Amino acid sequence: MPRSPDPELQQRLLRDLKAVARPRHAGWDRLGLLTVRSYLREQLAALGPLQEHQFGSGRDPGTNLILRLPGQRGSLAPLLVAAHYDGPPNSAGADDNASGVATLLELARGWAAEPPRRPVWLVAFDQEELGLLGSRALAADLRATNQRLRLMVSMEMLGYRAPIQSYPLAGMDALYGRRGDFIAVVATIATAAQLPAMAWRMGGQVPTRLLPVPWRGRLLPEVRRSDHAPFWDAGYKALMVTDTAYLRNPHYHKSSDTIASLDLPFLAAVTEAIRSGLTPL
Repeated sequence: MPRSPDPELQQRLLRDLKAVARPRHAGWDRLGLLTVRSYLREQLAALGPLQEHQFGSGRDPGTNLILRLPGQRGSLAPLLVAAHYDGPPNSAGADDNASGVATLLELARGWAAEPPRRPVWLVAFDQEELGLLGSRALAADLRATNQRLRLMVSMEMLGYRAPIQSYPLAGMDALYGRRGDFIAVVATIATAAQLPAMAWRMGGQVPTRLLPVPWRGRLLPEVRRSDHAPFWDAGYKALMVTDTAYLRNPHYHKSSDTIASLDLPFLAAVTEAIRSGLTPL
């Protein structure tokens, strides 16, 4: 069971969830998407210079929001921490992915107040639900300029806990457990060396399970369904932190994915776990 997080942290997360968890999709609810983008722009710009990274063209161009925090040692390669802010069609998308966005904002505020050792880029990706378009565009641009990254972290659905956990392969329950009470960290073998220490720090807040995958996850397509995958393909070290989405959450991509379905203490514990896991890098 996670520790009981600070009630004030839960209230901050709830405030952001209420602002973001609404229909917001480039094709189905453009107004909702623009409303959420405006909220994120306001919240992130209050913490430092904000870049609007434009991509695509035509009727539905996209906008990634990038806040670059300097860190204590500006010469170090930055840590990129991200969550997508668009949602699935006809759904408030509370877990998918307002939960990740609320955690992104909480991390941004904390690191702006107390800078970590290295620079941190906090990115709100657009158009994940259209095929990872925002992360594909940014990963390609960073690779084209030979930009170094210490690590890319995609936060994809963080707020659902359940008594039963499903898996994509038979036998995984024997290793990871049958209860959906943990947070999963999915990374390629290239990132495996730094995972145990990160998971140990995260485990002080919430049960944490590691899943190293070979071949950029191509043998297990379920692990590529978030914004870390384009960074894998561009040659960056990247990982996904997730509550395992539809393998646990029955509200995935449904109108029932609302704030009321979330486990707020679990989300708060996951937020503290991610901060504990990433800050020392």
